[in-house]
Amino acid sequence: MGISQQFIEAIETGDIETVQSLIETLLLSSEPDAQYEIANMLIQAGYLKEAEQVLEHLQFIFPEEAQLKIDRAQVLMEIDEEDEALLLLTSIEEHADEYPQALLSLADYYQMQGFYETAEQKINLALSLLPSEPVLIFAKAELLLETGKFLEAVRLYENLKEQTDEIAGVRLSERLAEVYSSGAAYEDAIPYYDESLLHHVTPDLLFGLAYSAFQAGEYDLAVRKLNEVKTLDPDYFSAHLLLSQAYSMLEDNDQAYSAIIEGLSRDEYDKELYLFAGKMALKLGRTKDAEEHLRQAIVLDPEYMEATLTLVSFLHAQERNEEVIELVELISLNQDDWSALYPFAADAFMQEENFERAYEFYSLAYTDHKEDPIFMEKYLYFLLEEGKREEALEIGKQLVHLQPNEERWQDLIESLL
Repeated sequence: MGISQQFIEAIETGDIETVQSLIETLLLSSEPDAQYEIANMLIQAGYLKEAEQVLEHLQFIFPEEAQLKIDRAQVLMEIDEEDEALLLLTSIEEHADEYPQALLSLADYYQMQGFYETAEQKINLALSLLPSEPVLIFAKAELLLETGKFLEAVRLYENLKEQTDEIAGVRLSERLAEVYSSGAAYEDAIPYYDESLLHHVTPDLLFGLAYSAFQAGEYDLAVRKLNEVKTLDPDYFSAHLLLSQAYSMLEDNDQAYSAIIEGLSRDEYDKELYLFAGKMALKLGRTKDAEEHLRQAIVLDPEYMEATLTLVSFLHAQERNEEVIELVELISLNQDDWSALYPFAADAFMQEENFERAYEFYSLAYTDHKEDPIFMEKYLYFLLEEGKREEALEIGKQLVHLQPNEERWQDLIESLL
């Protein structure tokens, strides 16, 4: 049995001791070409430290071989030996054929570290040497995508797609779909998702298409694709919420509620599912179920503002003032400044004839709600009831500004004056 086959068997069985033993034999008796082949095999199998051992030996034999420096540097970066990797890459001479490849490896390193400007400089330098090299153009497009420069990235991906369908293991139709979707150009993303799905179908691609369709207002298409996602992967949790939302946009509330309940049966710890289930139950008049769903969302995350606001609004509509007060007081104890709840608390305290606390919450709510005519009107009449005429006058003046066509506010101000 040849040494390559021995390595294959040891790697497949995860026999690290045999791999180490074979490396010793390899370095003592095999030719450099065989050693290089085994090093690549080890890299592919994830045996990076063992691959580094072989590449270090080869570099000792061929100290000026640029390709070895690049290969070894890439492995060193993977095992967190960046300093030595950078020394190897920066030692490659500018006149070497491998210099653009070294620049690309440096760009990869700086991109991973978040130094995007430096990474782009390295890629641009490589492109100045090889302006038509697809791998370099693709690398720049990937960097632009990561930094949110979607229009520039699209231009490069489109140019590449005219030459090839796939590069560096990435199908360009998929990447373009992703870029257009990331840039909120959802209608442009849809045909690229369709093209990608002609080659292979995955839950991620189907969901990407469904999400773009939903954002583009094509809710029927979104529903069809999301049901395909569920068929392929019933536990693709994101599909359940989006499917329910799509049915809701189609005003099919029964289907929307059924979809969200199915999602909860598969993921009972997703607060967003409980919130949307609560909203759909409210639409269907299933108030008991709605309250249960909303309270469960808050149990999962006591700081879930949207769920708390929805529940407080529901309790307020049902005139369950004591429960509104209890919820708001609990949040106040935790020192959470949720001003969206204060108008409900003010009204609840007023209904319970606790006017001192009502005044306190109206005052707290004023800062964030002074542009809301409905709140300001309630506040005005509360102040009048409490005999706070000067404060009521100021609120009345603001209402004139908010609703200049409402003659009653001007009349009220004149009567107060």
